[in-house]
Amino acid sequence: MGLQPLEFSDCYLDSPWFRERVRAHEAELEKTNKFIKELLKDGKNLIAATKNLSAAQRKFAHSLRDFRFEFIGDAETDDERYIDASLNEFSNFLKSLEEQREILALSVTETLIKPLERFRKEQLGAVKEEKKKFDKETEKNYSLLEKHLNLSAKKKELQLQEADNQVEQNRKHFYELSLEYVCKLQEIQERKKFECVEPVLSFFQGLFTFYHQGYELAKDFNHYKMALQINIQNTRNRFEGTRSEVEELMNKIRRNPQEHKRANHFTMEGYLYVQEKRPAPFGSSWVKHYCMYRKETKKFSMIPFEHRSGGKVGDAELFVLTYCTKRNTDTIDRRFCFDLEASDRPGVPMTMQAFSEEDRKLWMEALDGKEALLINLNRVNAKREGSAQLDKIGFTIIKKCISAVETRGINDQGLYRVVGVSSKVQRLLSLLMDSKTCNEVDLENSVDWEVKTITSAMKQYLRNLPEPLMTYELHGEFIVPAKSGSPESRVNAVHFLVHKLPEKNKQMLEILVKHLANVSKHAKMNLMTVANLGVVFGPTLMRPQEETVAAIMDLKFQNIVVEILIENHEKIFKTQPDASLPEPIPMSVAPPNAPPRQSRRQGQRIKRPLAVYNLCLELDDADSHSSPREDTPTGSMDSLSSPSPTPAFSSSPLGLLDGNHLIMDSGDLAGWTTNLPAQSRPSMVSWMNIPSANPAATDAALPTFFFPSPATGTDRAVESVAHRKARAVYPCEAEHSSELSFQIGAIFEDVQFSREPGWLEGTLNGKRGLIPQNYVQFL
Repeated sequence: MGLQPLEFSDCYLDSPWFRERVRAHEAELEKTNKFIKELLKDGKNLIAATKNLSAAQRKFAHSLRDFRFEFIGDAETDDERYIDASLNEFSNFLKSLEEQREILALSVTETLIKPLERFRKEQLGAVKEEKKKFDKETEKNYSLLEKHLNLSAKKKELQLQEADNQVEQNRKHFYELSLEYVCKLQEIQERKKFECVEPVLSFFQGLFTFYHQGYELAKDFNHYKMALQINIQNTRNRFEGTRSEVEELMNKIRRNPQEHKRANHFTMEGYLYVQEKRPAPFGSSWVKHYCMYRKETKKFSMIPFEHRSGGKVGDAELFVLTYCTKRNTDTIDRRFCFDLEASDRPGVPMTMQAFSEEDRKLWMEALDGKEALLINLNRVNAKREGSAQLDKIGFTIIKKCISAVETRGINDQGLYRVVGVSSKVQRLLSLLMDSKTCNEVDLENSVDWEVKTITSAMKQYLRNLPEPLMTYELHGEFIVPAKSGSPESRVNAVHFLVHKLPEKNKQMLEILVKHLANVSKHAKMNLMTVANLGVVFGPTLMRPQEETVAAIMDLKFQNIVVEILIENHEKIFKTQPDASLPEPIPMSVAPPNAPPRQSRRQGQRIKRPLAVYNLCLELDDADSHSSPREDTPTGSMDSLSSPSPTPAFSSSPLGLLDGNHLIMDSGDLAGWTTNLPAQSRPSMVSWMNIPSANPAATDAALPTFFFPSPATGTDRAVESVAHRKARAVYPCEAEHSSELSFQIGAIFEDVQFSREPGWLEGTLNGKRGLIPQNYVQFL
């Protein structure tokens, strides 16, 4: 049963039962007061915890935003770029969520804390004050009554009458106060039901709003989340393929390191211990150096390096080798030693110690040392197994396999991913590659050959070709568009390159890609999406001539090229490339990002647009008699990267050196070419994408660029070409009013080199502005 009502008539009786009911009401209000006090305390703790959670979430979001993944190689796939950007997206999502949480924390204060505090202070506090008055008046009333009743009857009538009037007046005041107090008690009992619950309801409304906002954010985020899951899955699939290739290369190198030595311009390089002689009492010490030798120039360089001292690199020493002699153990108390003599220190041999006898033999052979043993290093990679060729039998094999797959197993899950038994695959491949038995093999109707055996045999045949279907020569060019540019420019570049393939290669590729496109149409059943087919056939159709980890890191871009082929096979194979579009440009000439403007990045070191760091060539002596390679065509990258006796250039931490000039940016590079030997200019100019028919024309085609002449110390200018035209090979969106926005194929008039490194000035549609140099091709 609830509280009994307080009747106003009972105020005049003031019975014990009335007083008991009043105390019950007072106890209930006291309990309500304690409840509200505790609720306010918990609410404030909730706000503090919410703010702490919000601060922690924001810190977490900042950590996500500030982290950047580093990648191996010189470019990322689109999937990897989206994954990199995902951390920033997650950060923005949390930031939006925390903004809503802050609104919730503010609403708790306004809708819950303040109303309850106001009710407790204004209503319950007022009742407490009324109770104090009521208790005080009760005490006064009954004290006066007792005193009045104790008056002697012998008092004068006037005195007794005055006392009676005073008591009566006091009683009336007491009754009025009692009525007001009883009214207030009952009012508060009824008011508390909505005054307390309404703020709590508002709090929950704010809470529901917060959760609804979170739901809306999650719903908006769902599309991005689904796309990101696909990016992650694609990247994981490519990782699995790359990992297996890396492990295979690691095992090959583990079995025979010398066969897989990377090709570079050094004849021999590695660690040697060098004897450093000291004054007589101290004897000598042996210091580990990293040594490099180039036989063409007889230059020997060595750098002291100690792994145990934190990898500190010492000063490099360079000298020209005169001779090398083997040291026997009867002349020195150490094994594996040999002597070197430098041209600038005749008669003062330097003693070196190799790690092993085999290592010493390699160094002695490279250095043309006396008593050097000629060792057959067998550096030439063995020819791939099998004798697969792009001949009539080869086309028959591919067509028979494709017909069988499309007839029997195009809906098989994991088609081309599930491999067959190796012995069965080899047996089928042997039968197919034999002209006597090839036509007798019935793949469409025979149950002897499983679909996975047929698909594995087909892939094995393509891998056994002497050269990959998309050729070694075009491998690097196919990789470039996969690393940069818009989707449209990628398709155009691959379209152009496919038509540069030998006719048989192109025909075979068309047959295969058409089949793969058909396979991808059944992806709901066979689960082989375009991305999955790219993972499977990327390493099969494309592979670099030299197996290195860097090349394997490009596997993911090979996969992208295959994906482009599958998705656009109709356009690529059925139509000719658009002659109005420019040819694809090597990536070292046209990186996808515009060079940073000095005005945007004050105080920061500018990264140059031309990838001059790709050149790692050593400075030859001025009196070098080496002649340039005649078999290297003009504009070929071989003229820059292959270890040939062409006049070469040294690399330095700051740039490239050509005699006395330090090349710092693209503008310097233009001036640098004028100082090259005449026979080197055409290929360099072609590499810079400045057409030239002969060395004489090269000088006329170079842009203006001022730099100090080492001879005179004055500024001199390379001849400039005015009124040049250029075509855009990449789209660009201007980030500043001084820059031009343009699409692929836009033609610029009156193009000149800007004073700002890496930028050109040109006119487009009547507007003059800056153009990123690596986004255009001169006409």
